[in-house]
Amino acid sequence: MRSTDQQTARPEGAPPAEPAAPEVLELAGEFPAAGRAQWRDLVAGVLRKAGRDELPDPVEDALRVPVATGVSVAPLYTAEDAGDLPTLAGVPGLPPFVRGARAGAAGVTAAGGADTEVPGGWDVRQRHADPDVAGTREAIAADLENGVSSLWLVCGEGAVPVDALGEVLADVYLDLAPVSLSGGLPAAEAFLALVEGRRDLAPGGCLGLDPLGLQAATGEPQELAGLADLARRAPAGWRTVVVDGTVFADAGASAVEELGCAVAAGVAYLRALTDQGLGVEEVFGQLEFRFAASADQFTTIAGLRAARRLWDRVGEASGVPAQARAMRQHAVTSSVMVTRHDPWVNMLRTTVACFAAGVGGADVVTVQPFDAALGLPDAFARRIARNTQSLLVEEGSLARVLDPAGGSWYVESLTEELAQAAWAWFTEIERAGGLAAALSSGLVGGRIAAAWADREQRLATRADAITGVSEFPNPAEVLPTRRPAAAPPSGGLPRVRAAAAFEDLRGAVEAVDPRPRVYLATLGPIARHTARAGFAANLFGAGGLQTPAGDGVAGLDEAGTSVVCICGTDKDYASDAADLAAELRAAGATQVWLAGSPSLDVDGVDGYVYAGCDAVAVLTTVLEQLGAEVATPAPGEVRA
Repeated sequence: MRSTDQQTARPEGAPPAEPAAPEVLELAGEFPAAGRAQWRDLVAGVLRKAGRDELPDPVEDALRVPVATGVSVAPLYTAEDAGDLPTLAGVPGLPPFVRGARAGAAGVTAAGGADTEVPGGWDVRQRHADPDVAGTREAIAADLENGVSSLWLVCGEGAVPVDALGEVLADVYLDLAPVSLSGGLPAAEAFLALVEGRRDLAPGGCLGLDPLGLQAATGEPQELAGLADLARRAPAGWRTVVVDGTVFADAGASAVEELGCAVAAGVAYLRALTDQGLGVEEVFGQLEFRFAASADQFTTIAGLRAARRLWDRVGEASGVPAQARAMRQHAVTSSVMVTRHDPWVNMLRTTVACFAAGVGGADVVTVQPFDAALGLPDAFARRIARNTQSLLVEEGSLARVLDPAGGSWYVESLTEELAQAAWAWFTEIERAGGLAAALSSGLVGGRIAAAWADREQRLATRADAITGVSEFPNPAEVLPTRRPAAAPPSGGLPRVRAAAAFEDLRGAVEAVDPRPRVYLATLGPIARHTARAGFAANLFGAGGLQTPAGDGVAGLDEAGTSVVCICGTDKDYASDAADLAAELRAAGATQVWLAGSPSLDVDGVDGYVYAGCDAVAVLTTVLEQLGAEVATPAPGEVRA
């Protein structure tokens, strides 16, 4: 029954009155405000419980994670971390182009001309390097019929034959599909001869000349003379030079080295082409920049944004009009991150990298097939590569929003840090005489080697995990077979892959028959040893080792190995581990490890496996004990 007041306030049958809207809507307004100081106190408490007695000031520095040389990310970002950066980043389509070269709807170009217009998103570019001319023609046709908008042809020995360019492109409507070349002067000359006299070529192609990138890869100095003549002969709307930052990324460079070297290369080409008679604005229209996109999505996003800012600064200092200073970017999914083992996971890596390239504002994106580390891709791998982009553009609508990461305190702060660090590295290269001189002197190689050494250590300790290789491996997997791809240029900067050290160890295991094993000797009830046994199996599996388990010494004979790892709890170790180690040695064990911290100090064990240990070093020691031949690559050796 309604009260008298209710009946007075609302007549019978009338809808309930809407509550008055507050003038200010405060989310969680009924709770006391939480500040950074309170958050720091809570973080410090958790770290002390974890055994961290000495903490840095501010305490969040203990949780920073390195993402590039001199650049790390914090666990928390607020408006004060970004400051005025979101405003200084400008707007899409205008200097400093942090937020992209396009303004308005996707496909509308504010700077750079018609060659950046891609209706509905970015330019989907597929790479082809198969020397089988008929097979390449068939693959190109399949690509162009199923979502690819431009082609990247790798020409030369072991790749697409230069003298077969006409045959390879016979079925391609060059007025619709731009072509980008890799293959140096011979490929460029062959293509120019093929299209001589034509005025209907689709804009957006590139002759792909990169003498400095070739010097970086081969160690042999290159001439820059003649670039301007080729630029004058290039089709309208085409570019002549590609500044290939992936040469440095593939050598182990972090985003800082890749960006700094790319800007240095761009400046070197700017000087060379203007010396050969081209105007600075014309030169800016002749350069395309290529960068690696990795599964570290935020570093990729911020790196592409920072690169545009850096190149805009070069253009500003060179007197290039504002509307012509935008960087043309081609993002390629990283070769460093792909794995030979469990290659199917590469589909996930390239999807994340492609997402980051799109969000970061790349004009052109190439997704490498998931089997790229195994050799030439098959039709299924190429299909998945192009469909990855189609899904993100068509189904994910990723290209409908310009710079979706813009304004994020985290992304804006990371963009600024990468830009500052890369500019400092670029100026160091300039002080050394420019990129060519810095390559010849070893300055660039030494800096990249140091960056890779830091990364290698994180990989070896599995702080940087590689799913399917260093974490959750499948030692029994059978790899798909692929035809071999052409060997990349060598003699200069090395080529590295994150998974190479672990995959080399797996190769050593697979060369031994019967296959080496490590016996997991468990202590105590299953509920107590499961976690450590699982950890140990994961670590040894990263080296391709199978890990049969049993209760104590009982299963050693059946395991067929002389290397053992004891798995249990700290309490079990204190009472029984030393005795078990002695029993195992009496039963024939030649090497006894313990799954736990070295602070346990158990008598009779040879070493410890624990979170943060050097897994590569442990596996190398184990494999040598088991008779496997473990080879250590020489500095600069290609690890493919």
